[in-house]
Amino acid sequence: MEPEEVMTGGQAPEMLAEAGIDPATELPAPGSGEEAAGPTESGAPVQAESAGAQESVSAADFEKLKAERDQLLDRLARLQAEFENARKRAERERLEFRDFTTAAAVEKFLPVLDNFELALKANGTAHQLRSGVSLIVKQMDEILRQMQVTPVAAVGEAFDPRIHEALGSVEREDVPDQHVAEEVRRGYRLRERLLRPALVRVAHNPKQVNE
Repeated sequence: MEPEEVMTGGQAPEMLAEAGIDPATELPAPGSGEEAAGPTESGAPVQAESAGAQESVSAADFEKLKAERDQLLDRLARLQAEFENARKRAERERLEFRDFTTAAAVEKFLPVLDNFELALKANGTAHQLRSGVSLIVKQMDEILRQMQVTPVAAVGEAFDPRIHEALGSVEREDVPDQHVAEEVRRGYRLRERLLRPALVRVAHNPKQVNE
């Protein structure tokens, strides 16, 4: 076995030069940590720059969310104002419509009131006064008919608790049992709607009951 060739100090610089390494440059000692220091130092600014970009993006998102919140609050305030205005407008229109219908009804009855006043000022007999009041009642009935207000049928009709209110009963053989014998106060309908029931007395026919 040939002995190993030992590199002399004169040959080392020549070999380093052939490898493209400047012999005057100090090479780091293995395990000294200088090689790891390079990437760590060069990577630290990159990490700082990345953190700064993330922070700036978060601030931009915050400003965007804040602007959206302000827009929603402004929209909510506008909707609340519009709703309140609509409610007031509907209430005002309802009152105006009620006043209009009331005025139309009152206007129809003003001539009736005039005739009542004339009847009170008249110096006629009781018969003449009764005849005048009878004409006024007919005038009122006509006005009610024009407004589609009709009286509830009562005398001679079968008692119906939906449209009749019983004040009591009377014994009558000339009226069928459980039929209206007397009308104390007239009832009225507005079209199909009951304004007030007729106040009546109901017949009790013992002859029909016994049969």
